[in-house]
Amino acid sequence: MAAALLLRRGIFFILALLLPPFWTAESSVESVSEPTASAAGPVAPPEIRAATRVRTRSGPAPVTDVAKLCVCDLLVAQCDVNCCCDPDCNAADFSLFTTCSVPIVTGDSRLCSQKAAIYSLDVEANPPERIFKLIDQVNPSVFCIHATNYKQALSFSSPEMPTSENFDQLLERFSSATFSAEPDSWNMNTDAQNPSDANETYRYEYGVPIQTVDAFLRLPSSVVSSWCSDANPAGFLVNQATKCTRSVSVEKCGNIQAVSMLFYINSSILAVPKSSQMVNITVQSIVVQSLNGMRTLLNGSDVLRLPMILDELCINIVLGVNTKPVPLSGNPGYVVGLPIRAGFRPQGSGIIQNTNKYSQLTILQSTSNQDCLAAQGARTPILFGYNMISGCKLRITAAMKCKPLTQTLLDLLKGQSFPEYVASFGNSQSQDVLDWVPITHLHTSEQSSCQIPVSLEIEVKWTKYGSLVNPQARIVNVTASITTTTLKQLPSGRERTVPITSSVVFTDISSPAEPGYKAWPTINAKLPFDFFFPFV
Repeated sequence: MAAALLLRRGIFFILALLLPPFWTAESSVESVSEPTASAAGPVAPPEIRAATRVRTRSGPAPVTDVAKLCVCDLLVAQCDVNCCCDPDCNAADFSLFTTCSVPIVTGDSRLCSQKAAIYSLDVEANPPERIFKLIDQVNPSVFCIHATNYKQALSFSSPEMPTSENFDQLLERFSSATFSAEPDSWNMNTDAQNPSDANETYRYEYGVPIQTVDAFLRLPSSVVSSWCSDANPAGFLVNQATKCTRSVSVEKCGNIQAVSMLFYINSSILAVPKSSQMVNITVQSIVVQSLNGMRTLLNGSDVLRLPMILDELCINIVLGVNTKPVPLSGNPGYVVGLPIRAGFRPQGSGIIQNTNKYSQLTILQSTSNQDCLAAQGARTPILFGYNMISGCKLRITAAMKCKPLTQTLLDLLKGQSFPEYVASFGNSQSQDVLDWVPITHLHTSEQSSCQIPVSLEIEVKWTKYGSLVNPQARIVNVTASITTTTLKQLPSGRERTVPITSSVVFTDISSPAEPGYKAWPTINAKLPFDFFFPFV
């Protein structure tokens, strides 16, 4: 009784996580105290104290040993596939590798002489094993670096992030016209304890569970069988798409957290692990599914629907909360050959992209038999920068009525869901409504009793946006023009063939670059008659 009556009605909603950049810089506090005269002895001279302070401020020791460098080691405490220098990999992992993704690891190529770590696989061994060699490389160039004596240039010290505790200190250090290039946080004295852990910060790494205020961001997932487990944490930068089965009784539908909207939106994500900065989860849209499977988009995304029992049914059950990524057509500008992104805008909401097969702006696709009635539903996406033309032939008989024929041709030319907006950039987001261009519709017809559409012409005007060195393509206007023709009543038994066409034209309306100089202005003035007197 439970499962059969439960999941007949529920809601789908998409979560948009608006997160700041998941990185921060580590900071440390240095406590330097000037020695004072005491019974233990006199105060050290100033030059000795200055030398001691320079040694304590030296930068972090750089990793120059190529045997310890590994650029393909991305996973934390896990073996990366085909990464032969990963220290987390063992002999069993090496036996499954097909190749070494990084066969050689070297340091600065400008050095006259340096070490090089060579990695390869012995596939003839049983099982295959990794081969590691450390060789000396000599730079044949006469312009090479013999020795690197500026150790601080080999590493980058993370900047100290301002907080309420260290703001005054940073303001005093950097508010003047000049300041020291060696910050006080470069204290390499490991014996000195950090007086405060309040400034200690962390950063998310790949695969690390995303933290919330109370625990981790969790998503239902199947573990051993197909049944759902609610202890699956969402990993940072790890895309997940899971599907599982849950058994729910009608009497307990309001007591199960994972089927309620609050389970997914009532948590605050930590912008940085172990920090106090939080990011709320935003509901982008809510879709309600009826008993017959029809889905309806709610007008507002702030509607909170909790599970409840109604007529022996458990309604408002959450059926899905993962969203499919929307493919982009450029970042930011459009790329020639990629589809134009299009969609609709319901009242009071953002852009919803097309739900057709291609989720893009499409036109009629030509078929081999050129029969318009047989070509219904055959669409092809409009690719940016490609002028396109397609068409078919319609055989009209005397039995065809004007109004049904007109609607059939409109559906043939525009498709079942012709969009209202087009993304101005290839990476325009759905919530940025001002980043979408409305499609302008034009209608050209004659004054007649029966007018049938025979052509659809789409003109896309675009311009080069941004720097002249790397211009980005941006759509600024889209016009869809429908042309009709007069359909006269045919005698009985007579037929007429009408060509139906669709076309797309891209027009570059970029303004020419302004010249780097301007001509001197001309002066149209008459000098007085005695201006050059007494020189004539």
